Amino acid sequence: MPPNERPTFSPFWHRVRAMRPKLRPHVQITRQRYRGKRWHVVHDPTSNQFYRLNPVAHDFVGTLDGSRTIDEAWKVSLSKFGDSAPTQNEVIQLIGQLYSSNLLSVDTTPETEQLLRRGRERVKKKAAAQAIGIMYFKIRMINPDRILTAVEPFFRPVINVWAFALWCVFLFAALAALTRAGAWPTLVGGFQDYIAPSNWHWIAVTFVVIKLWHELGHGVICKRYGGQVPEMGMMLLVLIPSPYVDASACWAFASKWKRIAVGAGGMIFELFAAAVAAFVWLSADQGSLTKQLAYNVMFTASVATVLFNANPLMRFDGYYILSDLLEVPNLAQRSNKMLQALCQKYLYRLRNVTFPSTLAGESTILVVYGVLAMMYRIFLFFTITLYVLGVAFAIGLLLAIWTASAWFIIPTGKFVHWLATSSQHGEHRQRSIGISLAMIAGVLILVGWVPMPDRRRGVGVVESLARAGLFTTSEGFVEEAHKRIGDRVEAGEAILTLSNPDLVAQRDAVESQIRENRVIERLALTQGEPGGAEIARERIRVLREQMEELNRRIDGLVVRAPQSGVIVTSNPELLLGAFIKRGDPVCEIVDTESVRVAAILDQRQAGWLAGLEPDSYKVEMRAVSDAHKLLVGGRVSTPGAGQRILPGPALGFEGGGTIETERDDRSGRIAKRPVFTVYVEPKSPEALLASTLPGARVHVRFTLEDRPWLAQWWERLERELQGRVKL
Repeated sequence: MPPNERPTFSPFWHRVRAMRPKLRPHVQITRQRYRGKRWHVVHDPTSNQFYRLNPVAHDFVGTLDGSRTIDEAWKVSLSKFGDSAPTQNEVIQLIGQLYSSNLLSVDTTPETEQLLRRGRERVKKKAAAQAIGIMYFKIRMINPDRILTAVEPFFRPVINVWAFALWCVFLFAALAALTRAGAWPTLVGGFQDYIAPSNWHWIAVTFVVIKLWHELGHGVICKRYGGQVPEMGMMLLVLIPSPYVDASACWAFASKWKRIAVGAGGMIFELFAAAVAAFVWLSADQGSLTKQLAYNVMFTASVATVLFNANPLMRFDGYYILSDLLEVPNLAQRSNKMLQALCQKYLYRLRNVTFPSTLAGESTILVVYGVLAMMYRIFLFFTITLYVLGVAFAIGLLLAIWTASAWFIIPTGKFVHWLATSSQHGEHRQRSIGISLAMIAGVLILVGWVPMPDRRRGVGVVESLARAGLFTTSEGFVEEAHKRIGDRVEAGEAILTLSNPDLVAQRDAVESQIRENRVIERLALTQGEPGGAEIARERIRVLREQMEELNRRIDGLVVRAPQSGVIVTSNPELLLGAFIKRGDPVCEIVDTESVRVAAILDQRQAGWLAGLEPDSYKVEMRAVSDAHKLLVGGRVSTPGAGQRILPGPALGFEGGGTIETERDDRSGRIAKRPVFTVYVEPKSPEALLASTLPGARVHVRFTLEDRPWLAQWWERLERELQGRVKL
């Protein structure tokens, strides 16, 4: 807000004008620069409280020496800065915040009573914050400053720019080693062993050790740059214990890169441990405990730390790093205040609204971050609550009620209190109440009464009603591939030609033996030995059977189509030069005259379809290979019992789909959990086949009758709870 829009005077000025406050003698002030401007951070080392002052506010606070009144100091600031000087309301707010942070002493009350009262207020605020943030509950345990002071000299040589460059090289070397060894598919597949119950106790041990190493990174780097680490304890992250240290002393560092180094220190230490574990994992014996522990360290110190610690929408390491990179301190708190100020000014049309920032770039950052953080908080509430409900229903229910109260009900109560008592509304309070009621009514009408499109989505594969697998009837090397995937073939048409000199040699040998036994038969007859002739004839009969089998196998070296159709699932050209055994699959041939889409739904999705009439919804499809083309579906079969066999491998992880399959399943069609299959007949099979081929993936959308959002959300939530909690 421009300075000329701020009200200069305050009706409460008489309460503070005669006070003679001063900064407490042990308070430290550090100069910092944010977005090209100078700021000052006031820090109380005893209580670890911080407050940021702009140059004008810093000059005003500097005039408070205990002998000058607040009114006199304000007039001095007016004479120096004119319209840029703080208003009386801003001075009152500044004095109150410095006082409550134990940074300012006031002569009107005894010093001891000030300290005790402010100490009690801080304890109450901390307890209230702990209760509200039950998902991130902290328990203080020890003061680790002595320990960190003792170990910091050992780490000092590696806390610099050159060591950071070597750290980057080491991480790159670990990634390169994993890539050269072709270990990425094994690492992805090893996740099943990681979450197996037999590994849970090792996960717990690994997690605690790695997180202690993580917090050591924060503490050591903070000590390296002169900060204090007064607190270490245990934090319950959604009831999961995790160590923490208080490295907030870095907020007073003048260099933002040192503050970023402290914020990133935990992740730097963890990723180094993950790189070391990668080399151990590559060299360890398969199935050994060392290999499993190395995998645990890799996963915990890389994937887990990046997903959680690096996430700037949660107030962990990534949040503070982003705040320093953007040079926007108190990002979350000021984002909330910015959204509140915008609502007060443009929705309630209140005057004298104080914005946390008037800089265009910083204001945009605050608004964008505030909206994203609000959306993420709602997402986090539902995902965490549903997960805990599925694991422990009673605890999950308590957590849901408590968190909903802290995150939604209490803020609503504060809003109602502000609406009823705040002096900002003045004579326009009735208008503000009317605006609030109108917004609530508008949201309720929009969500609970206005019909909205109701769409459900699934994924499926195109399949032919007549399909045949093509398998080799002989073994040999593939010399020529006559067809490729997608080609149309006629029944009996050659697809592959194999070569096997051994079969030809065996046939020649059998043919020679037949001729030899014929000679033996004639000789026995001329010598009057009918028994010898009969033995020769029996041998000839057996050899002819062998000859017929060899001829069939030699004829099988030309692999032919068993029916007319299109080649799908595998490309015969990829087999060129390979040796294939008898009975190996080559591809599938499907009849394109009659096709359908086999779509899969999980248990929570399939329930709604069973109770609907076929005419009450419509089906639309888009092939993955031709997503811009919309295809219309016809009759849909009702889902039957759940089964674990997928309609096609394209739906599983290995085929590019989203369904988790069994690790030891080579076909890629055995799902880890039951799914429900519905069959959709396309209105135009020709249009479907023009966009894709049988065996390919298709996205399916079911459009139901329009219903209000509230009814849709309630149904989805009910089915989600039933699926997770097994109600």
